[in-house]
Amino acid sequence: MTDFIELGYAGLFIASFLAATVVPFSSEVVFSALVFGGLDAWKCVFVATAGNWLGGMTSYYVGRLGKLEWIEKYFRIKKEKLDRFTEKMHKYGDWFAFFSFVPGVGDVIAVAAGYFRCRWWIVAVSMLAGKFVRYVFWMYVNGMLF
Repeated sequence: MTDFIELGYAGLFIASFLAATVVPFSSEVVFSALVFGGLDAWKCVFVATAGNWLGGMTSYYVGRLGKLEWIEKYFRIKKEKLDRFTEKMHKYGDWFAFFSFVPGVGDVIAVAAGYFRCRWWIVAVSMLAGKFVRYVFWMYVNGMLF
């Protein structure tokens, strides 16, 4: 964790990217440490959003490839779990990707959006909005705590 913090904005970008992919990781810890360490909070929001969004879109494209063995091996998401999202994806459509920031199910949502062939540009926009809201919220929570 300290390696990411020492890299500053670049470390935050990498940590945020990894947190949205196959690596179980919390980018919020790096984000908070950098903000409390004196880096510009809004710049951290934009860097973390960009990294997390690109990581989420990477998950989307892996899902879009439709190779269940890759999804199960690298993301540890079983087909049954993807199938549970079928109804939600059909009901809420591509905009459901907004919730890809939610811990625990966010990776599944991003992969499912790709797997079910949701329109990439709506997924990209809604995912970007969700990730941005997440880090803005986190920035304000950190400001309220200290």
